[in-house]
Amino acid sequence: MEKLSKCVTDKNFIIIGKIGKPHGIKGDIRVYPLTDFPDRFAKLTTAYIDELPVKIEFVQNHNGVLIMHIQNFDSREKSAALTGKFLQVPRAEAAPLSAGEYYTFDIIGLAVYDEKNTKLGTVTNVLKTGSNDVYVVEKPEDGGTILLPALKKVVTKIDIKNKRMDVIWTDEQ
Repeated sequence: MEKLSKCVTDKNFIIIGKIGKPHGIKGDIRVYPLTDFPDRFAKLTTAYIDELPVKIEFVQNHNGVLIMHIQNFDSREKSAALTGKFLQVPRAEAAPLSAGEYYTFDIIGLAVYDEKNTKLGTVTNVLKTGSNDVYVVEKPEDGGTILLPALKKVVTKIDIKNKRMDVIWTDEQ
């Protein structure tokens, strides 16, 4: 799953990296991967910045940070303008997942319902805890939050198409 909880700028693109400071004087940039699929960078030839296509001329791994050169960014000054921006790919290029796995950006925004079909709220974030993810659900009536463990005994159904998650949950939990 993609690491950033809010890793989609719109429905057509997903964020795979964040651009850091320039590297050297020839326009190379540092890119911090924000994906669980960092191997994708080895074959990356085109990406998007601010939803505009850019041609990737090379990518090298340098101590866990990627050094990348983007066509027409041939000076440190030009590349500095990219600092802090996100590197995106079309959503259609998202790595395939196994059955029962979901991207974080698909989970965020789902309406959450309990077993009585009462709306508990909306997923606003996904916390990576190591053992299992935790869905942050904002309650509409009081602005409070529910922390739902992403476990099969709690989450009974995820319906991405209808933007719905069914859970077994009581206020006492």
